[in-house]
Amino acid sequence: MEDKKYQKTVYSCFVGYIVQAIVNNFVPLLFLTFHHTYGIPLSQITFLVTINFAVQLLVDLISVKMVDRIGYRASLILAHAFSAVGLASLAFLPGCFSNSYIGILSAVILYAIGGGLLEVVVSPVMESCPTPNKEKAMSLLHSFYCWGHVGVVLLSTLFFAVFGIQNWRILALIWAIVPLANLIVVCTVPLAPLLPEDTTGMSLHELFMSKAFWIFILLMICAGACEQAVSQWASTFAEQGLHVSKTVGDLAGPMMFAILMGLSRMIYGKLGDKLPLRKCMFLSGALCLFSYLLISLSHAPILGLIGCGICGFSVGLFWPGSFSLASATLPRGGTAMFALLALAGDVGCSGGPTYVGLFASAFGDNLKMGILLAVIFPILLMIGVLAQGKSER
Repeated sequence: MEDKKYQKTVYSCFVGYIVQAIVNNFVPLLFLTFHHTYGIPLSQITFLVTINFAVQLLVDLISVKMVDRIGYRASLILAHAFSAVGLASLAFLPGCFSNSYIGILSAVILYAIGGGLLEVVVSPVMESCPTPNKEKAMSLLHSFYCWGHVGVVLLSTLFFAVFGIQNWRILALIWAIVPLANLIVVCTVPLAPLLPEDTTGMSLHELFMSKAFWIFILLMICAGACEQAVSQWASTFAEQGLHVSKTVGDLAGPMMFAILMGLSRMIYGKLGDKLPLRKCMFLSGALCLFSYLLISLSHAPILGLIGCGICGFSVGLFWPGSFSLASATLPRGGTAMFALLALAGDVGCSGGPTYVGLFASAFGDNLKMGILLAVIFPILLMIGVLAQGKSER
């Protein structure tokens, strides 16, 4: 690292992505508990995931203008404050309303605001730090979301096994300590300017008129879709491939996907200075395409599970790689660019599983057919990578 004084800033960014993993992955572990404890229909409970990502999408959009006005430090503080309050309020708000679902929904909205802000501000803060290889640093940063996901599932499962699921409120308060502690850190760490002095960021009009910007929007939509189109079904593949219960499948499938995705990001985070980013992204797209074909065309359930794991490894570089290429190609992109790229990624994350589900339903609930038709996402991503390379020549 070129400037040691920014080392704490980098570490706080790593923890910021762990916080986002807590925000997105803790409550789904409690869905059945909410159902049994409060008598909430499962249809309403699963709607919590939709609300979480819908709020994050809205925050992405608002951040295009808001973050520059209030500054990155204030945005980081707000992001961690909303995340901490939202997680902590899970322990109290359900009991404050006659309809417990309103309390849970309120808590989800609070921490979703924090999660959306984190998604917008952490990557540019990391990008602004004077690190010797931006691509390596960005890939390593995004690996911490994966490790956070694995940690939330493992540690929460261990807590429930030792202290009982009925003490989930205590665990919600424990998880709230993580954003609270990092909030204290981000109040004092040095922040480097995102743009050089006397340089202004691109306006929305400039961004929208840039062909390269729209290529990156395509890459981010495909990155989110490639990842979530399969990861949302990872537990199903684990159940069928390992012949295990739904509970074990819910743990094994998503965790395997997250571990392999984090591993690919960590590998590039260590070796990125020796590996050309664009070529690696194209090859990752080809590997993702292969995994989709393996999942959808194989008859052995275990091969479907292997395909799911390969998919996790292949998609790891898409999101951070797209951010790095965009930052290098459009150095004046600024906050607006990062916010809109995050928005595009979230659109892909929500649209990918929906696309698979719609086509699976159209073919008689045939999940394999849905995933087979989703090969359009890695194919478009590879086309986008090639187009982005040509646009720089």
